[in-house]
Amino acid sequence: MTSDRLSHLPLPDGRRLAAHIDADGLALRLDERPLLRARWIEQRLQPLELSLAEQAEALWLLAYWMFASEPQRQSLALSLEQVDPALLDSGLLIAESGELRIERALFWQLPGPFLRNASHAGYPQQMVMHASGRRHPRRGPKPVGEVYRRFDANLGAWISLRTLDIELDLERFNRWQNSARVAAFWQEEGDLDKHRRYLQELLDDPRVLPLIGCFDDQPFAYYEAYWAKEDRIAPFYAADDYDRGIHMLVGEESHRGPHKVASWLNALTHYLFLDEPRTQRVVAEPRADNARMIGHMQAQGYHQDKEFNFPHKRAALMIQSREVFFERCNLA
Repeated sequence: MTSDRLSHLPLPDGRRLAAHIDADGLALRLDERPLLRARWIEQRLQPLELSLAEQAEALWLLAYWMFASEPQRQSLALSLEQVDPALLDSGLLIAESGELRIERALFWQLPGPFLRNASHAGYPQQMVMHASGRRHPRRGPKPVGEVYRRFDANLGAWISLRTLDIELDLERFNRWQNSARVAAFWQEEGDLDKHRRYLQELLDDPRVLPLIGCFDDQPFAYYEAYWAKEDRIAPFYAADDYDRGIHMLVGEESHRGPHKVASWLNALTHYLFLDEPRTQRVVAEPRADNARMIGHMQAQGYHQDKEFNFPHKRAALMIQSREVFFERCNLA
């Protein structure tokens, strides 16, 4: 049975999903429209009066509700008289050993409405040579605008990611970098001209995607997502062709704390795995003495592989694998 803590679940496209749940089953509504009724039969959920044409939307929304309501649920067994073959082809439904089910680890890998912009999925592979002498895949064009959006039911707030806009974000980036707390780890204090040059170099670099994190559309954090194979981190571990790395900065004091980190770190990692299905690992290299950040990352499934010496710092290599993330992530 699902938890009663969720009364509604807003969707990124503006619609709202709501459920009525009792001992026999549940009824889902999309805005004011009845979407699906289902009943429990021997641990299987049986949708009632659901046509083949309605299955794709209704079952995706059913899965979203169930997995957001019960983050520890690993699968949802279903009883259906007919199955739309396209849902089996997509991975939303699995037919195995006479059982039909939706797997949590597969569901969260489907972009759905969460991925808000063109992704690298399907971009053809061609190996090229980096200036460092390392071969890596040619990278596709970088997106512009909002790239990810999801309602975080734990916080009761939207978490979203958009690409950095220098004219819109320069002053807040400058303010964040000049705060004593951020400067202690980033060491990038300076004036607006210095930070304009810094950000423009990153925007011009195909290796790096600068991002702004928002809660309810209010910017609170800055991230750099980079391709690890072309980065300075590559010599320090066996970087795969599609590994992504992250640098993280929470600028607004009101959005600090472990519950906020859990929300944005899961969203950032989720986005990078959705953006490129060939990405098998997301890595980070916080300072080895940044015990608080390392602890936050470990709480969300990252593991500390080792410590190593960058020229400018002693770093901890933190790794999150695709397999572990989708098995354990809390995307409620």
